[in-house]
Amino acid sequence: MKNLTQSVLINLIIFIFLLSSLIQAGTTGKIVGQVIDASSGEPLIGVNIVFENEPYGAATDLDGSYLILNIPPGTYDLRAIMLGYNEVIVKNVKINVDKTTRVDFNLEEAALELGEAIEVTADRLLVKKDLTSSESIIGKEEIENLPVENFTDVLNLQAGVTVDAGGGIHIRGGRTSEIAYMVNGISVNDVYSGDFAIEVENNSIQELSVISGTFSAEYGQAMSGVVNIVTKEGGNQFTGNANVYVGDYISAHNDVFWDVDKFNPILNFQGNVSGPVPGIKKLNFFASGRYFESDGFIFGRNVFLPTDISDFSKDNPDDWVVMSHGQIYNFSEEVAQKLIDEAESVSMNKSLRYTGNLKLSYRLTDLDKITLEGMYQSGEGRDYDHSFRLNPTGNYKNENWAVNSAVFWNHVFSARTFLDIRASYFYKEYKQNVYDDIFDSRYVPSYYLQFSGANAYLASGQKMWHFNRSTTTHLVKGDITSQITKSHQIKAGGEFKRYRLWLHEFEVIPEIPGRISPLTSFNNNQYLFYPIEYAFYIQDKMEYQDLVVNAGLRFDYFDSDGQIPLDFQNPSTSKTKDAETNFQWSPRAGIAYSISENGQIHVSYGHFFQTPNFSYLYNNPEFDIFPLQNTPSPPPQSELNTIGNAELKPQSTVIYELGI
Repeated sequence: MKNLTQSVLINLIIFIFLLSSLIQAGTTGKIVGQVIDASSGEPLIGVNIVFENEPYGAATDLDGSYLILNIPPGTYDLRAIMLGYNEVIVKNVKINVDKTTRVDFNLEEAALELGEAIEVTADRLLVKKDLTSSESIIGKEEIENLPVENFTDVLNLQAGVTVDAGGGIHIRGGRTSEIAYMVNGISVNDVYSGDFAIEVENNSIQELSVISGTFSAEYGQAMSGVVNIVTKEGGNQFTGNANVYVGDYISAHNDVFWDVDKFNPILNFQGNVSGPVPGIKKLNFFASGRYFESDGFIFGRNVFLPTDISDFSKDNPDDWVVMSHGQIYNFSEEVAQKLIDEAESVSMNKSLRYTGNLKLSYRLTDLDKITLEGMYQSGEGRDYDHSFRLNPTGNYKNENWAVNSAVFWNHVFSARTFLDIRASYFYKEYKQNVYDDIFDSRYVPSYYLQFSGANAYLASGQKMWHFNRSTTTHLVKGDITSQITKSHQIKAGGEFKRYRLWLHEFEVIPEIPGRISPLTSFNNNQYLFYPIEYAFYIQDKMEYQDLVVNAGLRFDYFDSDGQIPLDFQNPSTSKTKDAETNFQWSPRAGIAYSISENGQIHVSYGHFFQTPNFSYLYNNPEFDIFPLQNTPSPPPQSELNTIGNAELKPQSTVIYELGI
């Protein structure tokens, strides 16, 4: 029955894709307006509305109205041209993703010399009339002027967004995993942890929007908010910039932050370049890169090695014996302070990151545009662990790298209908250990960790677990938008995702042959799953003079590809069954009513659905029970006797919002 249902739904989503071969979701905006005769007030028919140095334009209809869809976000100059009338240029017209910008023209009969034009600067509205939910929109100009390093710093400046001590982002008090991160309409969440998976540097961002509370039906897999990023494209002229700085942390609390008074550099090199590709017409590029390295601000002292064995078992501290780098000392406060003062400083929160982005845009015809984009990130570092402050080489180091490649095809069917098809491949790899080689001679048995006693700095030993995982996502997405009437813009689409989740975590046990327990034991876990997810939606944006209504419906489906035990009380010996699939229909609606030029009331309502982090679904896939006796150390990635549940129900909520 499960396979039959899956087959029917897959065929249905394929049908939706074929049906929706007409738009673009979440990466372009719209402009509307009316052109009238300045003297008579009558509408002017056939006026050409064109963008300066851009291939966008339209002509006014019988009532002088015009509409232009499919415009990338940015700031443009708009020109109105008609024989017998002076040309009018409206400068600095701001276009935002998924928003409608209105620009009206008043044309005067030609009285100026041929070739002259009247220039007008566009008014920046304090309130956008079509905001049916809470949203912050930040353009590249604002980002360039902000004293920030990363896009997360930009997010932290928005209302309702907070960043915790560990760097996690929260919108309106929600969990860090309840936010959907999208780049050019494609999700870049790491489904294992729920966090954003690849860094987008500030100098690559054309526009960033933060939607909190309710959001329209085109956005899914989010509970508290959506972060939508549109990256820059290359233009017809060569441009570029570079940014270099060197810094350091400063503090007067040398007793807390050891060695902060020394020069521990922060290095940053970043830049971008864009323009036409030489020798190939209609092909433009944008490329950016960044190198960032920081020694951090928390330093330990390399007083002890993992192989040192000290004796703190005696009741009298005068009888304690310490070993530092193989040398034995009778313990005293003076000896301890001398060892600390003479030991080498070691950064305990060092970080290193490389990022790169290349985007190619090719206008195949006047109606077709193809875009290729590749993003790369790699990094390494350490997370501070206070107990290892005097034995810093015994703490974990981590490495990660990720790549996201995507192709976009945008096809215009008419002035009122266009299609956008996207396909992407995402891969992320993460590993964490002390030494890469499990047979490294520096590994000592885990009982070395016990010699320092409780609530003390560790004077020997190291962490014993290796944690390796990778996430692969294949995505196909299609969206269609059609302005069927002046008041109704219909948008529909769907997406299909197939994941590959691989994980292997194990404890190194130097005392046993091979140093790794078999997969049937609690301290060796490995899995490989291929979950799938798909969704489709339809929505109608209804725009009237003082009223805007957004109404839509979304369907989400998820198959974990996992198994669950039939007997959860005895999972390690129980038979298993295939996990059931999950799906949900989610209605969404929002209303915005303009009470004045500077005031608006909005009301919104929606059902929202999110699959739990995949780490919760597949944790401890063999359903092993941790033995309570004679075990060296528990797994660091899970609590005792915790097993995953591949049938875990999705998170869901109903949100109502009233704003003014």
